[in-house]
Amino acid sequence: MQRILVDQSDITLVAADDAPVPDLQEGEARLRLESFALTANNVTYAATGHVIGYWKFFPSGIDGQGIVPVWGVARVSESRSDALEEGARLYGFYPMAEELVIRPEAEAPGVVVDAAAHRADLPAVYNRYTMVREGAARDDHMRALLQPLLATSYLLFDWLVDNGMFGASQIIIGSASSKTGLGLCKFLAEPEGRDWTIVGLTGAGNRAFVEALGACDHVLSYEEIDRIAQVPSVYVDMAGHAGVKAALHRHLGDALKHSAAVGTSHWDKFAPPKDLPGPKPQFFFAPAQIAKRREEWGPGVIEARITEGWKRIAADAEAWLDLRVHQGLAAAPDVYRALAEGRADPRDGHVFEL
Repeated sequence: MQRILVDQSDITLVAADDAPVPDLQEGEARLRLESFALTANNVTYAATGHVIGYWKFFPSGIDGQGIVPVWGVARVSESRSDALEEGARLYGFYPMAEELVIRPEAEAPGVVVDAAAHRADLPAVYNRYTMVREGAARDDHMRALLQPLLATSYLLFDWLVDNGMFGASQIIIGSASSKTGLGLCKFLAEPEGRDWTIVGLTGAGNRAFVEALGACDHVLSYEEIDRIAQVPSVYVDMAGHAGVKAALHRHLGDALKHSAAVGTSHWDKFAPPKDLPGPKPQFFFAPAQIAKRREEWGPGVIEARITEGWKRIAADAEAWLDLRVHQGLAAAPDVYRALAEGRADPRDGHVFEL
């Protein structure tokens, strides 16, 4: 079985590796990947692999080498479990590899969870696999690309609303050109009569791209932080660039009411200075907001709202997304490396067919 290994001390170092195929045990099922997506989100999984535990999902068995999780679709190629029949197709969280063995348990109609012992203490949202029908490959591709990112966008929006925008009248999105940043801008722009301003921050080269999307009230480059209004604000940081974060904190000072860290695509510039003015940045963990809403609203409600939300935002994806389909797992390292090194075009959506 081929898989892609990433050096946990330098996540730009990536290479293909062959691993033995494990025998299937009673109660297990073997899932053969058909396709998966790669985005800056996967770089965040690698950058926070030890802190949040992403390296624990799919252990490589090699010290210092990890397997980055991806979202995609796989087919059950072999089953010794009553919970899954051979031929079933499942959307969910997979290793960047050709296959995965899980211990499926039925959770709801059309949904199984991997009850493998090493995943028991990991966030439930990542252990859940949903059956999907045979259909157009593009549907699989768009789901793998956009559902995880726009689900995070929706949960960020829901979390901001849940917290009364922290008393802010201005929401600033760092790396607004990212798909998660774009999604958040669009969700923030939807409510009629909203009483907050949306400011998109991005690199100078991506400014025209973000402006053309029309989701932000103002779009500024990172060099223009001093032009941001000094009013009560929340900063939602998708990139994790410590220099940008420091400049924004120093500019806004006490006017900054909350600073949220979401992504770390600028993982190599992530560590913020110790004397950072304003509130201490706090990492936003989407599964925590899901768990909170499930407790408050009951099972299935937040999931339904996420699904409706991401599909609504994705409906005009052709205006801001160019689908790039690659053949074979061997094509993944180059694309992943470009994402990790910050060289990827924000319009591109990369999918791999195996």
